[in-house]
Parts: sequence; C-alpha cells; structure tokens
Amino acid sequence: MEWIERLNNAIRYIEEHLTDEPDYERLGQIACCSSYHFQRMFAYMAGVPLSEYIRRRKMSLAAADLQAAGMRILDAALKYGYSSPTAFNRAFQSVHGIPPSAVKKEGVVIKSFPALTFAITIKGVEEMNYRIEKKEAFRIVGVSVPLYKEIEKNFAVIPQKWQEIAQNGTLQRLVGMMDRPPMGVLGVSTCNDTEPWRYYIAVSSSQPQGGLEEFVVPAATWAVFPGRGTNQSIQELEQRIITEWVPSSGYEYGNAPDVEVYLNPDPQNAEYEVWIPVVKK
Repeated sequence: MEWIERLNNAIRYIEEHLTDEPDYERLGQIACCSSYHFQRMFAYMAGVPLSEYIRRRKMSLAAADLQAAGMRILDAALKYGYSSPTAFNRAFQSVHGIPPSAVKKEGVVIKSFPALTFAITIKGVEEMNYRIEKKEAFRIVGVSVPLYKEIEKNFAVIPQKWQEIAQNGTLQRLVGMMDRPPMGVLGVSTCNDTEPWRYYIAVSSSQPQGGLEEFVVPAATWAVFPGRGTNQSIQELEQRIITEWVPSSGYEYGNAPDVEVYLNPDPQNAEYEVWIPVVKK
C-alpha cells in the first residue's frame, strides 16, 4: 500500500541521517504530508514519539560504537549530533540506564533498538462512524499558544492553556460569542510547514475580536468522526483514525488544520467531533 511505503521510505531516510539533526519537514515531504501530521501518524503507529525513536536509534548505535569499536565518548557525542559530552551522557543514560563510560565493563547490559518497519495489520473489529464534508472557510475567535516542532512537548502546553482559560473566564466568554457553525468550542491546530505552528481554543463567530485573536480556517474537505467520553477517549479515537481508517480509506491528509469540536466540553462526559482534513488519493 502506497501509504505504508511512504512511512517506510521515511524510516529509511531516518536511518541514513542518524548522525544529522532530525529534519522533520523533509520527513513530512517524504510521507506527502506536513511534518506535524507525519509525527502524529508515526507516534500512533509506532507507539513512541518520533523524537524518542530517533534518540533510541542514535543511542543504540552509539553504544555499539563505544563498546565494539572503542570510540571515545567525545567522538560519539559529536558523531550523533550532541554539542557537548554532558548532553550526550544525559541522552545515553535516559535510554540505557547507565552512563556511556560504563559500557565496556564486563557483564553490563545495554539496550538495542532496531529500525522499525511498518506493515499492514488487520484491525477494525469495532465500527467507526464518519462523514465526509466539504466546508467553506470560516472565521474563529479565541486565544492561542505556539506549538513545538517536536509535538510531544505540546502534550503539556495545550492542557495548561485549556485550564487557564477555564479559570480566568475566557472560556465562558468564548461560549457567549459563538454564533456560527460549527457550534462548539474548537481546538484548532494550524500546523502546516509554511507558517508558525499554533493551537487555537476558539469559537466560530461573526462578533468583533474584543482583544482576542482571530484565524480563518480555510475551505477544505474533512473526514468528521463523532465521539463521546473523557479526554482520554478523544485520544483513543484519534489513534484509531490514524491506524485503522486512514490506511484503508482512499484518502490522505490534506493541507488544512486539524479541528476538535467540543459540543459538550465536560471533561468527564464530553461530546465531540474530530475533523481530519483529507484529499482523495
């Protein structure tokens, strides 16, 4: 399948450039999507964030260099892109549980992380409901935070922002400004590779900004997946979309934001929709 082939081409690129800084944009290009969408797909498919996978692969090879090839720690640090032995030591110990100076001791245990290969697996025991919708551009008003290029760092940033606006009254103010579809509080990730990444908590509104930020969600075609439950359940739904629906859907990621529509934002009994921008293959 073409989609799986793209992921494996990206893995081959990673292997060929383990001594370089990770080029997330290039990996997205190989997979024919933005670097943000590639990292999301990778994390859901592999069960580990892309940056952590690359770190593990580097430290796996570094351990072999130090143990078998007799390489100096400083040389290994430079080879795998670390600016100082201290940073290299920290990364090495986080993966192997021992400092690099200990790898030559008799009986010491180090870890080996082989390169991944993606393959098609049979899933989909549970049904997934979705609809395909074409939507015109719409204006949103709200607040935003910048996002990191290594997307796992955003897992703390985004919940903190939701908590902040719930406590300071901004969330309730946004609900009062909602006057156009989609009628819900929106989480919008603007993560293409041509502009800075941001995450908006906003509503679709025709009202003046009033000191808030605004953004126009472009016209696009979306695969819309309804769900309900806790905040954990929306992550589970997103994982199923990436690992089960996308590979067999006949669609691939489009160049538009990801959107979460919280129809009922109660964190313990949420009702929501996940919008994935898509284009026909």
